[in-house]
Amino acid sequence: MALAASTTLSAPAQNVTDVFTNADFVKHVSETVGGELISFTISGPTTAAFTTQTVRTLPTTGMPDIVKKFVGATLTVTQDESWSAPAADGSRTNALTLTVAKAPVDISAVQKLSADGASTLVELTGEVTSGVPFLGAKIASAAEPVIGRALNLQATLAQEWLNTHA
Repeated sequence: MALAASTTLSAPAQNVTDVFTNADFVKHVSETVGGELISFTISGPTTAAFTTQTVRTLPTTGMPDIVKKFVGATLTVTQDESWSAPAADGSRTNALTLTVAKAPVDISAVQKLSADGASTLVELTGEVTSGVPFLGAKIASAAEPVIGRALNLQATLAQEWLNTHA
């Protein structure tokens, strides 16, 4: 299943990058959805190319029954991100993958931060796949709206964070 989400945040691209890679913000996002941040690591300064890894647990309460059947009450998600160095205008890309422990779902996506002066267009495109024979498409289809809602929530929380932590 294809993923697509976009939003505009009222901050320069570097500020948006700094929020998305702030350990306190990542913890806040995890806790807002009832999860727990297990670990967050970042390699290198956010002003250049760098990578991050986030491991969190998330509740499955709002997920379809087919997903809960495989993973139970919580799931552990590992999110690996590889950020490009900023372009001359501050724009950058972030290749990310999410792996869900005990679940036959993989997510790969590219997040683009397009600088537009004092604003940043955040666009994410990707794909949700599942390797379960016969049920894979149904599992991926069930996971896609949940992931889409999570991405939209992250953007909303990022704007709130930018407004209150400037």
